[in-house]
Amino acid sequence: MKLYYTPGACSLSPHIALLEAGLPYDLVKVDLRAKKLENGDDFLQVNPKGQVPALALDTGEMVTEGPIIIQMIADKAADKKLAPARDSNERYKLLEWLNYTTTELHKNLGPMFSPVLADDAKAFFKDRAMGKFKYVESQLAGRDYLMGNQFTIADGYLFTMIMWAQDRLGFDLTGLPNVTAYKARVAARPKVQEALKKEGLLKAA
Repeated sequence: MKLYYTPGACSLSPHIALLEAGLPYDLVKVDLRAKKLENGDDFLQVNPKGQVPALALDTGEMVTEGPIIIQMIADKAADKKLAPARDSNERYKLLEWLNYTTTELHKNLGPMFSPVLADDAKAFFKDRAMGKFKYVESQLAGRDYLMGNQFTIADGYLFTMIMWAQDRLGFDLTGLPNVTAYKARVAARPKVQEALKKEGLLKAA
């Protein structure tokens, strides 16, 4: 498999999942602004959406959209328990967290990276995102991970969003001790450390 990624982008989530799953893969770096690969090839020929992550399967098929990719990875390595069993109540709870992270965190944080976004708009998105993080704070009470004591693909995704907020967008999360402790806990996992190192992000953790 090949993971098309940009360092520190939301493609970090499937990168973590691949390493936690122990699946073989190659990394292909993408310049998202230029829509080019490192060898100069047009990324739009790989993924017409022009976004990372994109996962090229060994069959030649291409899978896009991060939450879908990480579910596929988890199912390919079911013994690693990166996702609960299909059709179980726990699986739907995992899907709930993936959906929350996508719609409530990712979609509020993403626009804040725009260099042309007005300050009042950034403040709006920041306020909304902080409200969503407060919910996460309440849900992490007494838990190591989102689903309890078992690390899952939902944690790699949420961790990426917390990194965005705290390390790249300057959010002050000191008032959310469960969130900050969770971030440190996930960052300390050997496979997460490996992903951060491969993307040149280790110091940002």
